[in-house]
Amino acid sequence: MAAKKGVSSKTHTQKQLDDYANQHNPNNKAYHARIANESVNKKASRKQQLKREVKLFDELGLNADLEWMCYSNPYDYD
Repeated sequence: MAAKKGVSSKTHTQKQLDDYANQHNPNNKAYHARIANESVNKKASRKQQLKREVKLFDELGLNADLEWMCYSNPYDYD
């Protein structure tokens, strides 16, 4: 049987159930706030990932952009 999404009234208070319902109802402000917060977090995490990549490339000495190798014929440079 597949796992169910949601929360159980056996393990959560009525306030917690209401908060969960509000955050998953598209007609509620809490839903829109959650969606906006998730998009900001995704952008921030992507920026952090890019910074880590740049730092790693600097440490490894891979500062040159190597994308041209994907679109060119390697035998042209022999």
